[in-house]
Amino acid sequence: MIRNYLTCVLIGICSILIFFSFISETMSQRKKLILSSMSLIAIVLLIADKMTAVYNGSSVDFEFAIAKISKFLVYFLFLLIILVFNQYLKDLFLTELKIESVPKKLENVDKIILSGIVFLIISRITGFYYTYINNSYQRSSGYFISYIFPFLSLLLLLSVILDYRDKFRKRILFPLMMFTIAPMFTAVLQFYVHGLSYITSFSICFMVILLYYFSILDTNRLVHEAQEQRVKMLIEKQESIKTMVSQTTHALVEAIDAKDKYTNGHSKRVAEYASMIAERYGKSKQEIDDIYLIALLHDVGKIGIPDKIINKNGKLTDEEYETIKKHPKIGREILNKISISPELSVGASFHHERYDGHGYPFGLKGEEIPEIARIIAVADTYDAMVSKRSYRDALPQKVVRSEIEKGIGTQFDPKFAKIMLELIDEDTEYRMKQ
Repeated sequence: MIRNYLTCVLIGICSILIFFSFISETMSQRKKLILSSMSLIAIVLLIADKMTAVYNGSSVDFEFAIAKISKFLVYFLFLLIILVFNQYLKDLFLTELKIESVPKKLENVDKIILSGIVFLIISRITGFYYTYINNSYQRSSGYFISYIFPFLSLLLLLSVILDYRDKFRKRILFPLMMFTIAPMFTAVLQFYVHGLSYITSFSICFMVILLYYFSILDTNRLVHEAQEQRVKMLIEKQESIKTMVSQTTHALVEAIDAKDKYTNGHSKRVAEYASMIAERYGKSKQEIDDIYLIALLHDVGKIGIPDKIINKNGKLTDEEYETIKKHPKIGREILNKISISPELSVGASFHHERYDGHGYPFGLKGEEIPEIARIIAVADTYDAMVSKRSYRDALPQKVVRSEIEKGIGTQFDPKFAKIMLELIDEDTEYRMKQ
């Protein structure tokens, strides 16, 4: 009763394994084919072993024929499943251990198993392994030879596994060893104790299930490790791109600031003040870093403005001022070409927009102006006032504070202008200047 129940359970499990083998997306096609073949062989082996037990000794010709065929299949499938397992081991060597050629022992296993199948067929004709007396299965004088082929094959497989045990992952090493050891143990027991033929079939089926289970775990682990490696590579690539952008930005900023001998370092100071405002406002570290980088490039458009206008001593003419006012659009055109960081152009494009809508180049108003540009606008104006110009020295701190305060709600976003006032009030020694 227990044997029948266990047979049904094992057949059911193996059937499920075949189904999952084909729908699995983590295993290679070859491994799927091998594992599903082993599961199918295990199912047929269990059925054949059961049919042998049921119809052995039957006087009905049809039932006796089934018993004879089933008994032959038990012998044959035992050899066949070892042969398929050998292919599984070969696949591991080639695909996962990355060994160019499989060990000679594995090639010899194929030869031994094929020889065993030939001997089995000859035995079936001659009755060398077993025969039937009164329709009942009886061992013959050559019965022990039938054990030589699978035993020798399993021993060779075990020796190969032990030879390369350091190369196999621990998760897969255990089922590989058990697949070779368990059938040998049960086969020895079956050899000495009549009527226990089914335990070898059961042990093989259990080992197939065990091998499949650990193969799935191992494959999932490999996929997980591959995903982790891919994520790591993507992060490293992202960091590399970020570093490249940062280095390029700093080099470009130095070239921009070098054009204006009076305000050299202006872009860096504006970036620092903008970061201070953003931090006081409660921005995250990543957002602060982004604002710093964007603020560094706010004057990139000045590359397209003639040096004689940028470095002119004295007040600009109306025509020259109109030329200067083109630098936000020039900066926008330059930075919009950097597709990996589309927000880089925000500061350059809108830092001269006013909160009341009277700025340039687009005349945006209030919340229409990107938040980053509203922060940079305050920082830019502050540094312009505290920096020495060709026509004046840095303005006194009180004057700077007064101008920022006057610009609240007109030139500047009130919340960012008020933060700038807080920073000014805290700078009692007037350190925040050129």
